[in-house]
Amino acid sequence: MAPTLRVQTLSDLAHVPAYQSDGAAGLDLHAAIAEPVSLAPGAIELIPIGIAIALPPGHEGQVRPRSGLASRFGVTLPNAPGTIDEDYRGEVKVPLINLGRDAFTIEPGMRIAQMVVSPVTHCVIEAVDALDATQRGRGGFGSTGVHSGAATPTT
Repeated sequence: MAPTLRVQTLSDLAHVPAYQSDGAAGLDLHAAIAEPVSLAPGAIELIPIGIAIALPPGHEGQVRPRSGLASRFGVTLPNAPGTIDEDYRGEVKVPLINLGRDAFTIEPGMRIAQMVVSPVTHCVIEAVDALDATQRGRGGFGSTGVHSGAATPTT
């Protein structure tokens, strides 16, 4: 049986999130705004969704960008993915950033983000004096290589 996501609408402008196809991973989130909002290049705006949610126990809501807005206009989330904790009951809001070159207009009711409901694992925390050794060790970003080995970059 699928877990239940309970949704409370807080505004007449709100849309209950919905999957757009049978195979969709994310529920679309709509802007619950009365007037268009212009998002200048480099600007961040917190857009209300007009809903509060009760996630299933042991789950989080991962708020992610919509790929079409990101790839066509450079509009994305500055904290992607954002996390909605299971015990949060306030209004869902989405921070949008315009990384594009032109202003972007957020229209009332526009689908601006998507939310994936995912299980969360809580770990037992154990403080230790040392960690086990691995092949990678302390190697940071790019330490395992950038290329698959199939091609050599050219200059």
